[in-house]
Amino acid sequence: MATYTGHSPVGELGRITVPIPLAGPGEVLVPVRGGTEAFAAWASQPIAKHSIVLVLTELSGRSVLVTPYP
Repeated sequence: MATYTGHSPVGELGRITVPIPLAGPGEVLVPVRGGTEAFAAWASQPIAKHSIVLVLTELSGRSVLVTPYP
């Protein structure tokens, strides 16, 4: 997997690969710079594996806040 070096995942659609629980992170795959990268994913609600999500904001270089899409 490529190393994150600057292209923002904000506004991209991703797929949940590790379910997001109510009070903890999961994992989302997001297309970035021609590839796909994994980010720790947080949300305001639980989100199931394989769900499509929209990246709302970056929390750090390797973690994002997501919401279900649509």
